[in-house]
Amino acid sequence: MELRLLKELVRRGEGDHVEFKLKSNHPEKIVRELVAFANSGGGKLFVGIGDDRTIKGVKDSDEDEYTLVKAINTYCFPKLDYRLEKIPIDTEREVLVLTIPRSPDKPHYVVDSSGIRKAYVRVADKSIQASKEMREIMRRGRFKRDISFQYGDKEEKLMKLLDEKKTVTVELFAATAGISRKMASNTLVMLVLANVLEVHPHEVLDYFTVAMAS
Repeated sequence: MELRLLKELVRRGEGDHVEFKLKSNHPEKIVRELVAFANSGGGKLFVGIGDDRTIKGVKDSDEDEYTLVKAINTYCFPKLDYRLEKIPIDTEREVLVLTIPRSPDKPHYVVDSSGIRKAYVRVADKSIQASKEMREIMRRGRFKRDISFQYGDKEEKLMKLLDEKKTVTVELFAATAGISRKMASNTLVMLVLANVLEVHPHEVLDYFTVAMAS
């Protein structure tokens, strides 16, 4: 990547596919962003860029590279695909750019020192923890096959609810239809996989809407 392109990307700011970090300290937190990119639409993480979009760079890029690669190998499961570049900004400093493609092996997880796994997805300029429904949609979405389902009483209640409210959560659907949360969750996941609904991840509660016709 040329410096000119780097400056243009930084000027646009953080978003669905771009994250800035000034330093590579706390690498166990940085890998959340990388996992979120892999689980979503891919993206680029820049090390050496401030939140105010100042391009400061890092002095010892080799040390930062070692820290980041070690963190990726230690905390990410399954293994992440990535590309690392170093962009010189002057004679002493460089910006590190980690490019993460959208992964076919979703969901990816951050695994902490206790072995606890958490998946993340990218929403605007934030990486948020993926819900149970999002993890299931990612897992089952890896397999390319047509999804069939029966349109029964609960599906009819769901579509009526969506017609009234425009958006629905698992909890609202379960309460309105008089079914268990598990059944509501399974139904919504199935309809997302069948391209009937769209899921919108949120840090509090995911919500679902009718899929837009393509």
